[in-house]
Amino acid sequence: MTRTVTVVGAGPGGLASAMLLARAGLRVRVLERLETPGGRTSSLESGTGFRFDLGPTFFLYPRVLSDIFSACGYDLNKEVEMVKLDPQYRLIFGSGGDLLATPDLARMEDAVARLSPNDRGSFTRFMTETREKFVRFAPFLEKPFERWTDLANPDLLKLVPLLKPWKSLDSELGRFFSDERIRLAFTFQSKYLGMSPFRCPSLFSILSFLEYEHGVFHPIGGCGEVSATMARLAEEMGVEIHYGEPVESMEFQGKRITSVTTSKATYSADATVVNADFARAMTRLVPDELRRRWSDKKIASRRFSCSTFMLYLGLEGCYESVPHHNIYLAENYRENLADIERRHRLSNDPSMYVQNASVTDSSLAPPGMSTLYALIPVSHKHPNINWKKEAPAFREIAINQLEKIGIENVRPRIRYEKMITPDDWQEDYAIYRGATFNLSHDLNQMLHMRPHNRFEDIDGMYLVGGGTHPGSGLPVIYSSAKITTDLLLRDFGMPNDASEPAGHANEPWQATEHAPAEPIGSSS
Repeated sequence: MTRTVTVVGAGPGGLASAMLLARAGLRVRVLERLETPGGRTSSLESGTGFRFDLGPTFFLYPRVLSDIFSACGYDLNKEVEMVKLDPQYRLIFGSGGDLLATPDLARMEDAVARLSPNDRGSFTRFMTETREKFVRFAPFLEKPFERWTDLANPDLLKLVPLLKPWKSLDSELGRFFSDERIRLAFTFQSKYLGMSPFRCPSLFSILSFLEYEHGVFHPIGGCGEVSATMARLAEEMGVEIHYGEPVESMEFQGKRITSVTTSKATYSADATVVNADFARAMTRLVPDELRRRWSDKKIASRRFSCSTFMLYLGLEGCYESVPHHNIYLAENYRENLADIERRHRLSNDPSMYVQNASVTDSSLAPPGMSTLYALIPVSHKHPNINWKKEAPAFREIAINQLEKIGIENVRPRIRYEKMITPDDWQEDYAIYRGATFNLSHDLNQMLHMRPHNRFEDIDGMYLVGGGTHPGSGLPVIYSSAKITTDLLLRDFGMPNDASEPAGHANEPWQATEHAPAEPIGSSS
């Protein structure tokens, strides 16, 4: 008899897992709380022709997802149209100057030197050294870590001097760049993990390396289009996807999960893959007494990532001179981070990310119009901030910050607007404390210290997504799907060949080349 797996959540990790499990011959059903696939990696539709990515907008290192598509008999190149961005993004420093980041390594070396002549040659040295780190460490990001003895792997121990786990990301980049602005250009990526570069472990220098080594991509239609494509292909493969059907309870025999219940039915399964927000799902759906290691008390004591304040704006006209991706780094960046992580208060000059995607993708807005996506990292939910009271004033700060990116006089051009605060992330999107990047990535919350892909507290339960190993960010979330499905298939006594590429993995990545207009005031 065919074994059955229930996947709770149709986020990117859940969809990738469903595809791989269906490829292996299992009967797979996905239960999704929302009416559309993708979770935080879904599309937000205005109803008036504007379309936004809800969450992630950077599509990095397509190789992982390409391998998953290949394993399932599809070619990512053919299923999703991708644009490789050049420039990748523009960095605007509140302390002065800007940097137009490009995947052209020679041009990037020149751009760094123009901003900081003392750092000429450092970018090439950074890429060379970090390339070795990535090549040697990447295989360990594709393996499960279930106990401390997994760290005793001789090959991993040899990497300790290279990985320098005792150093912060900023300290590591200080070996290469003397100018603090340049260091910020290669460490702000720690925000992909919801962390400060002054606390984030140094091994995550691989994030900025990946951007320059493999490029930053924009899927036409947005990252939500990738999720929609995965859902379509999963259904082609026989996966049942139930939308608008949140899981209300789980049933157990001893410490083994046997079924899940929604408002419509109870679904029994031989295994359950949880792709919902880890902390929220555990504290709401799994009885505390069944969770020895990850009790409510233990979860509450863990460090969680920052949250985000979001504005989605549909505009009359388009800011053609502003690049696709823009990052403003506050003049006092350290104080801004302290406000987020320690003081739990709102800054008057916050750092900000703005996506002006319509300069690349005309499908996102009606003719003659455009979209703006603005994200400000803020504290996760904390008693210090009353968002019902603070949100209107902070919205004004956010719109004023747009001028520092070159987006002026935006208020009279707004034709659609949606705002999301940490309160909304928690209540409307079921995220614990509104911490949009899950558990933070401190050394004591990584590898075997993170909730395990084969969940250690409940038999028959597996985890996938940013709350488990390897962590947050789309490429590693897709990697978590490969790790989790390998473990599940091994437990079922089934061959794991479904997780291996079926013919396309070694083909070069193809993408549409596109160069947005040069931004006004660029130094590059």
